[in-house]
Amino acid sequence: MKRKPNPKFEPVVSPQILEQAKRAVSADRIRHGFKCTVCGGETADAGSEPLCWVCRRLKISAWRDIEQQAPIQE
Repeated sequence: MKRKPNPKFEPVVSPQILEQAKRAVSADRIRHGFKCTVCGGETADAGSEPLCWVCRRLKISAWRDIEQQAPIQE
């Protein structure tokens, strides 16, 4: 059995516009070079504690858990 040849599609968007759109998107993804001190992931800024958004959320939730625990009496 013989396969049908794939029809050649003409691009809908001109290559110039496509290249311009790719450059615009890549400009939005500029990496600042800051890495998370916990996991090494990408961070938005260095700040006082350079943490990625996941590690920052985990830290905040850990603080909430500690605050909700009853204080231990000695």
